[in-house]
Amino acid sequence: MNTSPSSRAASLLQGVRVLVVEDDALLLMELETILIGAGAEVIGVCRTVADGVTAAQQDGIAAAVLDVRIGRDTIAPVARQLASRGTPFVFYTGQVDNDPAIAEWRDHAIVAKPAKAATIVSAVAGLLPPGGCEPPKNGPR
Repeated sequence: MNTSPSSRAASLLQGVRVLVVEDDALLLMELETILIGAGAEVIGVCRTVADGVTAAQQDGIAAAVLDVRIGRDTIAPVARQLASRGTPFVFYTGQVDNDPAIAEWRDHAIVAKPAKAATIVSAVAGLLPPGGCEPPKNGPR
């Protein structure tokens, strides 16, 4: 995976608060590096579903990047927490075609592992409202 964002991408997520839930330590560090390189403020890097649910309760999260499978668990509790708060998210997973957990979230973007930095940044930017990175209110939209 190429982790160096282009100069345009370096400010694409400026000030955007992003939550990342990924159980693979190396992928988690790569995602954090990519997002910070694009100007995001990564407010949570979680390796467990429990940590992800707790982090998803924070105010001001503008977007999230979620692996579908966290160990033997599915990311569904974190996704439900984010959805209940109106926080958009994208899946970053190797389970693109064969994971039933994705069926519940068909309307959410999926980025297949491995992906280029620009693809990840673009997917997160695509979650944001036009013209800004206003974080969601504390409830559903």
